[in-house]
Amino acid sequence: MAKPYFKTEPDAPAPLRAVVQRTVRFEEVDAMNIVWHGRYASYFEDARVALGDSVGLGYLDYYDNGVLTPIKKLQVDYIKPLRYGERFSIEAIMRWTEAARINMEFVLRNEEEEVVTTGYSIQLMLDREGELFLGPPPCHLALRERWRAGGLDHLTTGFQPKATDTE
Repeated sequence: MAKPYFKTEPDAPAPLRAVVQRTVRFEEVDAMNIVWHGRYASYFEDARVALGDSVGLGYLDYYDNGVLTPIKKLQVDYIKPLRYGERFSIEAIMRWTEAARINMEFVLRNEEEEVVTTGYSIQLMLDREGELFLGPPPCHLALRERWRAGGLDHLTTGFQPKATDTE
């Protein structure tokens, strides 16, 4: 398991998770037949969108509630390359925070379930005029209430590796 980038806050509920399966496309590799480093932000985004949609609070939901969620920080740690045609998974992990921001971690695994890339992002919450929310806006508070009350427990189980043959 990849080490968390964010410290767990006291009494925080379990992180929310979503996993997306992908195959490396030809357009995503460079001349060395490995995924170009700039593609990883897009991979992270695939899983981030899946997680947001699964909790009913995706980008358009935030926007419809007058909240913009720009990326403040993006970190990518490359461990092993992915190559053209290779299947892989992207796991998004949303960590609880009391702040008006979204702390998201990412773990990419190859078909052998080896961790190949990890990273994280921090998204701020701004109003439509670009002013920083000092506390979470109502739509995010509602998400946190459901999360804390256990209404999202089905999204708290992590990556489940495949059973391996022992022969």
